[in-house]
Amino acid sequence: MRIGMALNYSGGFKETVAELADYEKAGLDIVFVAEAYSFDAVSQLGYIAARTERLQIASGILPIYSRTPALLAMTAAGLDYVSDGRFTLGIGTSGPQVIEGFHGVPYTAPLGRTREVIEICRTVWRRERLQYAGKHYTLPLEGGTGLGKPLKLINHPVRERIPIVIAAIGPKNVQLAAELAEGWEPIFFVPEKAGDVWGASLAAGRERRDPALGELDVIAQAMLAIGDDVDDVLELGRSMAALYIGGMGAKGRNFYNDLARRYGYEKEAEQIQDLYLEGRKKEAEALVPRDLLERMSLVGSEGHIRERLAALREAGVTTLNVAPMARTHEERVKLIEKIRELAS
Repeated sequence: MRIGMALNYSGGFKETVAELADYEKAGLDIVFVAEAYSFDAVSQLGYIAARTERLQIASGILPIYSRTPALLAMTAAGLDYVSDGRFTLGIGTSGPQVIEGFHGVPYTAPLGRTREVIEICRTVWRRERLQYAGKHYTLPLEGGTGLGKPLKLINHPVRERIPIVIAAIGPKNVQLAAELAEGWEPIFFVPEKAGDVWGASLAAGRERRDPALGELDVIAQAMLAIGDDVDDVLELGRSMAALYIGGMGAKGRNFYNDLARRYGYEKEAEQIQDLYLEGRKKEAEALVPRDLLERMSLVGSEGHIRERLAALREAGVTTLNVAPMARTHEERVKLIEKIRELAS
């Protein structure tokens, strides 16, 4: 099981990257850099590539709507080049709140566009002349000046197939990830519920999967704290859970709220959303079920962590993306060392 970590994009980026060398020595395998409506992830990934040696780097995630498919392919090839083949292209559709609100692009056909983006990226990486006739993308462009030509990437990529990870939680999106991508990254992963919620979608996607892609890398996220007196750390997860379940999107169009309902928390999901949208955030946070926080976290004694790792393995997790929760950098490094030992 690989051990990964998401880089915090709320501030202090250079200071955080300076600490990555310690995490790398402690056994961290891969670092993910998010791109919401913060600084772009690409410039930061390039900086990380120059400051690390072994560590895999990944976008986690680049929204498919904010760049053309060819630019996504060029960007991935460039990051793979400067990192000597250590890059993974994490993509997703984000949501209408960000795509239409921040980028001013219509949030249409997320499934169809994701499929076509992947096909176009792989064509570019193979250095084939880019001719594509899809429902959403046609290359060269029809109409316009009429001067568009089918071009191929000038440079030779380090790899002609850069790993692609799709962030997805909806049934059809998960099926697409299992069919087309090297990896799948859900959010709020509860191993005991994963089979019920996503099992059919994963099975349907795997039936159509090209064997050349290899086994699907399943990437689960979890807060990490190990000890006999760390239960209070779970409370730190309330604000993010409430933000996603209650505040991401609108009534009837919130993917994370839908997921909470599919996990069996229908009443709580509705109440959290109502309170959050009314601006009563603290009340919404208080309603996040404690057992949901426990199941999607790695917080507790070493024995408890071993049990949760076994449950994650049983659910098919192959990469564990942890958020080490401790007061000092040294303590966080020790957490990475410990989870690396327990997961080996």
